[in-house]
Amino acid sequence: MTELPRTPSRIATSLTDPLTYAEAHGLHNDFTFLRANLPLSRAEVSGFEPFWVVTKHADIAEISRQNALFHNGDRPTTLTDAASEAFVRKLTGTPHLVRSLVQMDAPDHPKYRSLTQQWFTNQSVRRLEERIRGIARAQVASMLERGGECDFVRDVAVMYPLHVIMEILGVPREDEQRMLMLTQQLFGSQDPELNRSRQVVLDMAELVKQLQAVVADFSEYFRKLTEARRTQPRDDVATVIANAQIDGRPISDWEAMGYYIIIAAAGHDTTSSSTCGAMWALCEQPGELEKLRANPSLIPGLVEEAFRWTVPVQHFMRTAMEDYTLRGVPIAKGDWLMLCYLSGNRDEEVFDAPFTFRSDRSPNKHISFGTGAHACLGQHLARLEMRILFEELIPKLKSVQLTGEPRRSASTFVGGPKTLPMRYAVT
Repeated sequence: MTELPRTPSRIATSLTDPLTYAEAHGLHNDFTFLRANLPLSRAEVSGFEPFWVVTKHADIAEISRQNALFHNGDRPTTLTDAASEAFVRKLTGTPHLVRSLVQMDAPDHPKYRSLTQQWFTNQSVRRLEERIRGIARAQVASMLERGGECDFVRDVAVMYPLHVIMEILGVPREDEQRMLMLTQQLFGSQDPELNRSRQVVLDMAELVKQLQAVVADFSEYFRKLTEARRTQPRDDVATVIANAQIDGRPISDWEAMGYYIIIAAAGHDTTSSSTCGAMWALCEQPGELEKLRANPSLIPGLVEEAFRWTVPVQHFMRTAMEDYTLRGVPIAKGDWLMLCYLSGNRDEEVFDAPFTFRSDRSPNKHISFGTGAHACLGQHLARLEMRILFEELIPKLKSVQLTGEPRRSASTFVGGPKTLPMRYAVT
């Protein structure tokens, strides 16, 4: 029997540690080693079920395109320790606290995705361009009024896409701060500065309970919104979800809540992270800002490079439904695979000088939005939002520089900059 390639113990453990992702430099070094020496390896970490570490761009894409062979819903879709998975299964009867598009497979996934897909096509979001530009101009004006210094995360990047997605969803402006807080508690559950308790949570059962409370708060809010939209429908996504039917029957309350949560949370958090990633890179590489000021047509390239560079969704898990051979290595039916987007977006075989941020990178085949049936529903909106913001902001900036050390969130799943202190001069 052929011995399976094993992930070195230290690296395997680091992949499960949220603090590793906050200090991304060391993690990137580990991924560089794995791509060169163990592109596909099996990680065994105490407290976790064994999982395959998939580091190469081509392998991540190969798995992602085969949705019948590699499922999302049968096991947790994010890296979860065994005790937490068992606790969640007792609560819900499934490995998931919520059931959104992310946790679905065919035949459910395409049916549920089709409910709102029309709202997020390239053609549909372009109709929102002038409204989004108005929000962007207001956000840029607010930044410039700060007198040359700000924390770009807090003062610009988190609020801008939040305004946009809440308007599309149908959440009133006065409730946006609540949505932001719950989103940070959801995606920042492993970070003591962002989670619900605002402290280090070492007990996984306690972490799950905190997440359960966050989901309950989201659900309480969206149940009231559902009742309102059933009584008085509007032209918004909340009305679509509130009145949705699949196969002639209303969707369940649990699945409706999952739908609301994925749009309300992922619909802005990942965009704000990528926006911050772009500004962080411009602060560290002043030549890039000069390039963009001289040639604004590069701004769409800046946006794509920001997605590649930042990688807000750092991994997803898949479960093999049949035996499969990948890179000559046998994957067994039931095996769990970690698709490491952070690694795939730095793959030397795909990206020239992958550790250099280049607004003029072309082609840019990043996989930050995923591939296949589960490609990000909101990717066209994210691109439009970021392009418009930087079209409004770049011409007004003469220079940018950091005034302190930016910090990333401690999270194995969704992460990005949580502080970005900077100074800027305007034209």
